[in-house]
Amino acid sequence: MPTPPRRLIVLVVVAVLAVATVGVGVYGLLRGPGHSASAPGGGTAASRGPATPGQTSPSTDGQAPAALPQTDDPVAYAKAVASALFDWDTTSGYTPSDYEAPVLTDADPSGEEVSGLVGDVASYEPTTDQWTQLATMQVAQHLTISSAVVPSQWPEALAQAHGQLRPGTTAITISGTRHRTGVWYGDQAATSEPVSFTVFEACTPAFPRCHTLRLSQLNDPLK
Repeated sequence: MPTPPRRLIVLVVVAVLAVATVGVGVYGLLRGPGHSASAPGGGTAASRGPATPGQTSPSTDGQAPAALPQTDDPVAYAKAVASALFDWDTTSGYTPSDYEAPVLTDADPSGEEVSGLVGDVASYEPTTDQWTQLATMQVAQHLTISSAVVPSQWPEALAQAHGQLRPGTTAITISGTRHRTGVWYGDQAATSEPVSFTVFEACTPAFPRCHTLRLSQLNDPLK
């Protein structure tokens, strides 16, 4: 019985990591990103419920989350996905679901990977309760990207697929620093920490432009 296409990218990457003996266990594509973080900001789909692509909260004062660019440049697109996931402000009047919407709206047009991507994206954002807590401290976050490259293990992943992945499917691993600012007991405060993850996307000739398929586990990228 042939492997369903929407699960193939999962099985391929798991096989590559097993061969490479990378100590990450079952890869994030199989179970979505991890549900723990060193600070509030790694929510779960179950704790918030699925986001509705394109849905925007009322009564907002800040700048609306930007749509992803319509481009066939995998690196430029992955950088835009990274910014969409990490750049947010709890004082803007928008919610985590609003910040998730640009990525989910631009998901796999075939629909095969959308349900998995919903869980992936939710795991990168604060839950509603965390968001409310962060808002009392006026927390804002942004990502400084230091590199965006095709991981060295990706050619092996393509070889494992034996031509069954969509043409134009690729992976871009993002590395950078997550910065947060806020107010702690009346004083301005700031934190920063390194982050890395992989954006799996499909560009031409699969589609006229790039679309997000899945995300790796945060800080467990394909290398």
